[in-house]
Amino acid sequence: MTDRPTTPNVLAITFLYYKDLPRAFAFYRDVMGFPLAIDQGDLAKIVRIAPNAHLGLVDEAKGMNDWQEDKCVQVCVRVEDVDAWYAYLAEKQVAGLSEMFENDKIGIRAFVFRDPEGYQVEIQQATR
Repeated sequence: MTDRPTTPNVLAITFLYYKDLPRAFAFYRDVMGFPLAIDQGDLAKIVRIAPNAHLGLVDEAKGMNDWQEDKCVQVCVRVEDVDAWYAYLAEKQVAGLSEMFENDKIGIRAFVFRDPEGYQVEIQQATR
């Protein structure tokens, strides 16, 4: 039986599929401020959310999976100042911006909104 490799993982990428890759990339780059980490041309743009945490934005016509109308994935970003992010994204008039909410059971203060093709993004701050 072969042992699992013990070398460290290099980075993590979660891939989301888009009908309009340039629009999705512009949103995550220009509005969210996530820098381009890996450019895979017209197939995908991989942006850095945090050290070793990345989001892969894929052109659904060229990727391994199809775009789905019903989104069952949420992108969650933990930040140090959720109020500043809320004010900023409210000014940018992002789609589906919720009210700020708290969940004492899991110790967060957060809000959600939708990216240009309907994926839910949660911005949260730890409360404990």
